[in-house]
Amino acid sequence: MFIPESYRRLKRGPQVILPKDIGIIIAYTGVNRNSVCLDAGTGSGWLAVSLARICKQVTSYDLREDFLKIAERNKVIEGLDNLVLKKGDITKKISESGVDLVTLDMPDSQKAIKNAHKALKQEGYICGYLPHMEQVTKFVKELNKYKFRNIATFEVILRDMLVREEGMRPSTKGVWHTAYLVFAQK
Repeated sequence: MFIPESYRRLKRGPQVILPKDIGIIIAYTGVNRNSVCLDAGTGSGWLAVSLARICKQVTSYDLREDFLKIAERNKVIEGLDNLVLKKGDITKKISESGVDLVTLDMPDSQKAIKNAHKALKQEGYICGYLPHMEQVTKFVKELNKYKFRNIATFEVILRDMLVREEGMRPSTKGVWHTAYLVFAQK
């Protein structure tokens, strides 16, 4: 699978959100240079770094210090002063408010929806990155409880193509399923 140069220089620890999903998150939420974003489940920080490349301010939470250290290295590699990394549990507390986007890539992410709802400004977006269908069901049920609207679920499939002189066909290699993306608006 092709990974752009801008991601190949970043460090990896835990599983990362890949560019195919990052691009959809950015496109479907419309975040831009004026946006303030909150990310939870930092992991290696690929999504947080990608958002910070284009947004005004990004705050990313994780429970694990070792993951935050990897994300900090990636923040430094990219020279991002607008990315704040915090150790914390957003299911318990979020100090930020008036944010344009909340992204959740963590186990039991539906438990963070209550606090995400409080942190989001009106018309702001939430995006869940959920590997399993059962997680999607729980997440959407919780979104409905807090009266989110425009709820949509997608799976992004990216197929590499093998191009040769004798013909072109889909490659037998590649990343197919990564996760389901659930979007909703406050």
